[in-house]
Amino acid sequence: MARSGLERGLIHVYTGDGKGKTTAALGLAFRASGHGLKTYIIQFMKGKRNYGELLIARKLSPNLTIFPAGRDQFVNRRSPDTVDIDLAKKGLARAKEIIKEGKHDLFILDEINVALDYKLVDLNDVMDLIKNKPAKMEIVLTGRYAPKEIIEAADLVTEMREIKHYYKEGIASRKGIDW
Repeated sequence: MARSGLERGLIHVYTGDGKGKTTAALGLAFRASGHGLKTYIIQFMKGKRNYGELLIARKLSPNLTIFPAGRDQFVNRRSPDTVDIDLAKKGLARAKEIIKEGKHDLFILDEINVALDYKLVDLNDVMDLIKNKPAKMEIVLTGRYAPKEIIEAADLVTEMREIKHYYKEGIASRKGIDW
């Protein structure tokens, strides 16, 4: 179904409390784009802020597309705002469309694990996405708190572990490095 140059699409999970989950997924998207593969990224819980990946995606288009499915405010984990739930559900609906279309080789659900943990989206819906993916589509799910069901369904799981982080020294998020 997918127009893929891939012989077989696998499931990746990048999780853990360390920095680098989205960066690893973006690196994979960058590599895939270099080989002419089409990548679609849905960024849950992230708005249209001038993230570096949004800026470069425009230059790499049509091989790389990013769809922000959030806003630029932090989400309240214990009591998410209705707008955050609605945006996440729109992102999930878009994900279903991308799976059904089968036009992309690599599909990244950035911060989906956090959206699951915050109860913005339903685990059964995400598991259905995984089960219904085209055979030649690679899917990456990023974010802390990956549920065991997602980990068990994956072919590759990488856990980023924080050992030391400059945020703890008072160094704020930096343009071009952290966003």
